[in-house]
Amino acid sequence: MNFKIIRKKDKLYVSLEGELDHHNAGIVRENVDIEIKSGKVRELIFDFSELSFMDSSGIGIIMGRYKLMQACGGKVVIMGATDYIQKLMRLSGLENIIEIRKAI
Repeated sequence: MNFKIIRKKDKLYVSLEGELDHHNAGIVRENVDIEIKSGKVRELIFDFSELSFMDSSGIGIIMGRYKLMQACGGKVVIMGATDYIQKLMRLSGLENIIEIRKAI
């Protein structure tokens, strides 16, 4: 699992590559939370275009960041998710509360 965090003004881009599972969810969560809490992030954008697998811990990361962004007055956007990951988000109900864009 590789990930990259880029901040541009009030937007925080989190690009994930590989598999997001319980083995690496903690490090992603910690790094994203540090960036959100360090400044005025209004939009958190997860780029899943290179993500090949995600389990329930990935859903947990999204939900936790959604709650954190709501508390800060911001929003979460997911971009580039594969059909498999979109199905997970649909089954978990995430698509009802988070903006999901097909491509970047």
